[in-house]
Amino acid sequence: MSEKTLRNTRPYTAEGFPEPISSPEAQKLLWDSEQTAAHLAGQPVPALPADESGEDLLDRHEAAAECGVGVTTWNTYKRDPAVAAYLVQVGGVEHWPRHAVRSFRDSRPGRGSARAGGRPQGSGDMVPREQILERVSELLDQNPAVTAATVMDELGIAMTTATAHLATVRGRHIADLLQDESGLTSVQAAEQLGYPKITHRRALPAADTEQRVRAARPYVQSVIDALAAAGYAEPAQADVTQLGSGALAAAARLVEGAPAPALVWDERFGWRTATSRRHPIGKNTDTRPEGPGIRYLGRDEAASAAAVIAALQD
Repeated sequence: MSEKTLRNTRPYTAEGFPEPISSPEAQKLLWDSEQTAAHLAGQPVPALPADESGEDLLDRHEAAAECGVGVTTWNTYKRDPAVAAYLVQVGGVEHWPRHAVRSFRDSRPGRGSARAGGRPQGSGDMVPREQILERVSELLDQNPAVTAATVMDELGIAMTTATAHLATVRGRHIADLLQDESGLTSVQAAEQLGYPKITHRRALPAADTEQRVRAARPYVQSVIDALAAAGYAEPAQADVTQLGSGALAAAARLVEGAPAPALVWDERFGWRTATSRRHPIGKNTDTRPEGPGIRYLGRDEAASAAAVIAALQD
C-alpha cells in the first residue's frame, strides 16, 4: 500500500500486530522487519532476542537511560567524538550501539565535589572545559530553572562562563525539541522545557544560532568529506561555529603538502585558504580577510565540494 493509505488505515494498530521495537517515549515508531513480514504472511511471529548484546542499537531515550541521565543531557553527550563516531541512522532515527554508549558512560570522570563560593581568583576550572557543557546539561535535567550562580558553585567556574554555557545548552535543548515537535515556536519549546521567562533573552537567540549551525553542518561536512576522499584532509567532524560578528564559519585543516595549511568556510564569503593550520579562522572576523596566502575559492557561499577542490587545485 502507499504511505498515504498506511497513515490513513494504521494497520499497525490492529490486534495481533507486532509491538514496536522503539522505546516507549519515541515519537517515530519502528518495527522489526522479520516480525512484521511473518505477521502479514500469516505465519508465527518470531520472538525478539531476549539477551542484551553490545551490538544492540539504542535510540536516544534508551541511550540516556543506559547512562542514567535525561534525554536532553544525552543530546549533549552524543556530540562527543567517542559517541558521534558510532552514530547509525535507522529509519531516520538516530541510534548508537550499546557497547559504545556503555564505553562512553564508563570512561566519564566522576562529578567531584562542589566548591563553595565559586572559583577562587587565580585558580583553574574545577571541571575540564571540554566537560562543562555536559555537566551543565545534567544540572538542567535536575532543575530546568537552575541559575548561573548555582552552576558556578557546582562546577567551580566563573559566572560569565556559567551564564554563557547555560544559554548554549538551553538553546540546544530548545532546538532539539523544535526538531522533534514541528509546529512549536521557540517560546513554546522553552516553556515546555520549563525554562523561566527570564532565561529566554539568552536562550532563544542561542536556539536560533543552534538551528542555523545544524542547517549548515551537513554542507560543510560534505566538503570536508570530499577533501578527505581526495587526500587533502584527514577525516574530521565539521565544527560550525558562530563568530563574534554573528556569521557562521568552519575550518578544514589540510594535510602536509596540500596547497594551503587549511580552508575556511564563512557563510558571507564562501571558502578561502588560510595561512594557519592551528588558528585558521583568525581573530578579526568582522571584515573580509585579505592578505598574502589568502585566496577565495569562488564567489559562491555554497559551492559544491567538486568546485571547492577544483579551485584549490588551480
